[in-house]
Amino acid sequence: MEKEIEFRIIDDEELPPIIITKTDEDMPKVMVNAYHRIWISMNRGLIAGIFEVLPGKITGILDAYLREQYAYEIMDRGA
Repeated sequence: MEKEIEFRIIDDEELPPIIITKTDEDMPKVMVNAYHRIWISMNRGLIAGIFEVLPGKITGILDAYLREQYAYEIMDRGA
């Protein structure tokens, strides 16, 4: 079963060009701010490239967290 990601287009001077947050159901929600459409247009190739790098960055964060938790587990066993 494929989970659906919510996409919204907003127009708000105060918010950044792209926002990734979560829904009330704890699913990803992506908001693209049309207020910044010129900047988004100028950087659309770079923005698309973010999603090639992002999985590796997330993996790095999660691996570091797991190593930390494992170290705590080992310390607890030795105490």
